[in-house]
Amino acid sequence: MPRYHPVSPELFKHNRLMFKRLLPAGGMALFRAAEKMPRNGDQFFAFRQQSDFFYLSGIEQENAVLMIFPDHPDTIMRELLFIEAYSAVKEIWEGHVLTTTEASAISGIERVLTHEQFESALRDAMHAASRVFLNTYEYPKYHPEAESVQHRFARSVKKSFPLHDYQRSAPLLENLRMIKSPAETALIAEACRITGEGFEQLLRCVRPGMYEFEAEAEITRIFGINRAGGHGYQPIIAGGKNACTLHYSDNASQLEDGALLLLDFGAEYANYTADLSRTIPVNGRFSPRQLQCYQAVLRVFKAAVKLYVPGNTIGQINESVWLMMQDEMIGLGLFTAEDVRKQSPSDPLYKKYLMHGVAHHIGLDVHDAGSKYVPLQPGMVLSCEPGLYIRHENIGIRIENDLLVTEGEPVDLMKNIPLEAEEIESLMKFKS
Repeated sequence: MPRYHPVSPELFKHNRLMFKRLLPAGGMALFRAAEKMPRNGDQFFAFRQQSDFFYLSGIEQENAVLMIFPDHPDTIMRELLFIEAYSAVKEIWEGHVLTTTEASAISGIERVLTHEQFESALRDAMHAASRVFLNTYEYPKYHPEAESVQHRFARSVKKSFPLHDYQRSAPLLENLRMIKSPAETALIAEACRITGEGFEQLLRCVRPGMYEFEAEAEITRIFGINRAGGHGYQPIIAGGKNACTLHYSDNASQLEDGALLLLDFGAEYANYTADLSRTIPVNGRFSPRQLQCYQAVLRVFKAAVKLYVPGNTIGQINESVWLMMQDEMIGLGLFTAEDVRKQSPSDPLYKKYLMHGVAHHIGLDVHDAGSKYVPLQPGMVLSCEPGLYIRHENIGIRIENDLLVTEGEPVDLMKNIPLEAEEIESLMKFKS
């Protein structure tokens, strides 16, 4: 069973209701849950539900199927969940297995059946459906040989019923998942609170000679005792030159006296994740140059927060922040205003020291569903993460908080997590 407090089934009922309103007349949607991923031998990686499936059902069990068909002539066929039949043997070896009654209580779906009943229910529904929406999730382009269980499921349905009109459900879910309900925002806020607890614990224990993985272990411990489900993504614990590798994840180097430590991590609570970045001095004191660079990024961060208002887009935020960082880079002596005037428009100088965007959606995934071209709307939760990476000085700095867009000013969900250089130094137990 999950370690977090149970989520009310009202959240998932609300999500399904909103999704049904997006389906066309005669439209039916089929969703396939995630499967366990083999690790080695007879072992599996820790199970994590496919995000769209969790969003609509709250079910944390593998191999389930959800059918949503609001226009079916038979009312009991309009919302069906199919799970594995209870197995006492499986429960002995693997732990608790959901019963249909428990699955109904978690999801708010009244009719929960077992896999053995899926084929006949699908044939019945296909007779009445005019369009079928499938969650044909594909693996990233880096793994073209891999095929998701959702894709295999979709291929099987299409083979059995080849003449139906099939469409992807992802665009519909993306429109919904971009806007967080108050219940979702509360879960993200709790993930942010737990993340802050992890950061403050780190400030109490970081010191020269410590290894990056030891720092990661402290964070993981705090996540566990706060009932988080773990990390929402692979944490970045990057000391010294490692901080200039944007997606560094080895977390294996020893922390050196005088170096900076860049941290990018977030707790996952009820499958919703936080996303925090901080940069701290390993020995408890920023050097004058480190402080100069840190304050430059902090000034841009504070100015960037004000851009998270309805009507703005992620693209516009990126462009504004890049230009603000360009001015700071000039002030730091990385290049001159004259150099900027002579630069190639297709290869701006700031890209050498800030290579990434500064905003993305946050929710069930750390890079959550949502287009960077859609204007911001109240209810969206996004990151704000300017950075500065000076490889020849072994300086890598990133500051990141999670922001809720409202009708007025944005709400910083991480406003209570230490941010100012003086506060960070004052909370660090070790001082050189």
